[in-house]
This record gives sequence, structure tokens and C-alpha cells, in this order.
Amino acid sequence: MSTPSRQSQKLLETPELQSRLKKIKLLLLDVDGVLTDGRIFWQEGQGWTRFFNIKDGYGLKLLMKSGVDVGIISGGESMDVKKRAEFLKIQHVFLGDEDKIKALNKIIAATGLLAEQIAFIGDELFDMPVLQAVGFSATVPHAVDEVKEVVNYITESEGGWGAVREVADAIRKSQVVLK
Repeated sequence: MSTPSRQSQKLLETPELQSRLKKIKLLLLDVDGVLTDGRIFWQEGQGWTRFFNIKDGYGLKLLMKSGVDVGIISGGESMDVKKRAEFLKIQHVFLGDEDKIKALNKIIAATGLLAEQIAFIGDELFDMPVLQAVGFSATVPHAVDEVKEVVNYITESEGGWGAVREVADAIRKSQVVLK
């Protein structure tokens, strides 16, 4: 697993990105390729399953503890994703529809948040409408080129190997008020 370099940390500290990060009240995540490395495997009696990174999970717990909500929007639907979201106590979970803008609109209606108060990490073409609609968008190094062209930030860490933690920490740290 890679850790963010000084160069990527400095990029996250630019005034424009800090301004965006300070407004974030909700971090939304894609699953395959973002919360996981994109690989799936078949487990007899359970079906398709994935590996999740414990550091990403802990980063999300820290983010939620700091007052920023977390949600998942995924085109796929499987028991392992439901169980992971349940374990992490993720409030907003929308699975099984590649039209992710519908889920975003439902979340905005339910929470009363403005799009600029929402961040999203996605890596695939059907993530682009949400990436373009929110206040802060990020992707992972192995995302498709079209996605890389529209986001505010490309993580140093790969999906499933700390990319979510990298963004969660950046949001949390941008909102720390020194007394």
C-alpha cells in the first residue's frame, strides 16, 4: 500500500482545494475500484465478494466522528457491500443502479445539503455525472482517463489500498479548527 507523497499532500493544501474540502459535510463513495481494488472473487455459498481495506474503514470512522457523514453509491448490489456498510454504520447506501445521479438527488433531498457540501470518489464512466455535480471530486490512479479529466484530485493511493483514507483524512484535516 502506498502512502500519499509530499507532492500529493501539497496539492491537497492548495487554497482552491482547501476551500472545497472545508465545505464538505458528506463523503460519497463508489465501491468497486474505490473502496476495493476492483477485483471480485467467487466464494461458494456466499457468491461474489471483495476485499476491503481496514485503514479506509478506520478513516471513514474518524471522518464520521468528526461530524462528516459518509455514503455509498454503487451500480452493483451484493451482500458483502451491504455488510461492510452496516459494519461501518454508513447512513446513506444506494446500490444496484448505474444512474448514480438519481441517488445523489435523493441524498440531497433527504439531507438538505447543497451539492457543494458533498464529495464523491468514483473511477468509472457512470460516476462522471456525480463527480461533476459535487463540491469536491476525486478518483484513483487506475480510473479511466475521462474520469481523471473531470475530477478535482487524483489520489496517490490505489483504490482498495488507502485512497479513501487519503481523501477522508484530507477532509477531516481541512476542517480542524485550531484554538
